[in-house]
Amino acid sequence: MEVAIIGGTGFVGSYLVDTLVAAGLRPRVMVRPGSEARLVRSESCTVVNGDLGDVKSIIELLKGADAVIYNVGILREFPGRGITFKALQEIAPKRVIDAAIEGGVQRFLLMSANGVIPEGTPYQRSKYAADEYLMRSSLEWSIFRPSVIFGDPRGRMEFSSQLCQEIVRSPLPAPMFFQGIDPRSAGQFKLSPVHVTDVAKAFLYQLNASSETNRIFHLGGEDVLSWRKIIKTIATSIDKAKLMMPVPVMSIQLAALLLDRFEDFPVTRDQLTMLLQGNICSPADLKSMEITPRRFDPNELGYLNT
Repeated sequence: MEVAIIGGTGFVGSYLVDTLVAAGLRPRVMVRPGSEARLVRSESCTVVNGDLGDVKSIIELLKGADAVIYNVGILREFPGRGITFKALQEIAPKRVIDAAIEGGVQRFLLMSANGVIPEGTPYQRSKYAADEYLMRSSLEWSIFRPSVIFGDPRGRMEFSSQLCQEIVRSPLPAPMFFQGIDPRSAGQFKLSPVHVTDVAKAFLYQLNASSETNRIFHLGGEDVLSWRKIIKTIATSIDKAKLMMPVPVMSIQLAALLLDRFEDFPVTRDQLTMLLQGNICSPADLKSMEITPRRFDPNELGYLNT
């Protein structure tokens, strides 16, 4: 099987490449010029230099491919640099879907996100629009909607490492966000952290599962954890006692209103909105693929000590 990957040099992408290579495949990976050093297992991949805005690069990548994985996603926009949710999470995947149809590719695997909705934040809307476009296409498709993904970041951005650095190791108390004026709900919104290796295994499983196409797969870990429990687990993993303090989210949103256009400000208004919505889903789809979800516990978070 020939598999093309768009988004193979980031956090999840590095594990996708590892998993496909370990399965005996030689993935074709699009890499932006100058980013070749970010590709793991490069000697076992076919590298196609190119950019998502260049249709010729996409066509070259898809030559001879039986399946394509689209794994590009961002958590924050930087419009001044042309980095927007609409460009990378809606327009670009639509362009690749069209090229895949024209090039005779049979399968399309799309990385989406749990909780995407048509009338949500720009992040949620762009992901939802790409999902809908793929589902209306003539391709055999699989859409993956994971909760927050954790695992050894390998020098890249990752959920637990970011929380550890910006909140748990900070000398300030960990913020337990709450909406309104009642602090009793502080830090009680919930997430289902899923390990990055389990996500990569799900992609491989579905590449080989010809009878399970045209389905959305929700990828949640075994544990449904409150924000408070997640912060406590991360603190325990680095042997740190962490003071927690209720914080009305409105105060942070007001600050973000003025400052989230600056890259150094740690959080945007939309990120706060989605965080307070929670992000939980069942591990049932992983288990149906014979994947036993790894737990979000200090043993699995040992990489935070390195």
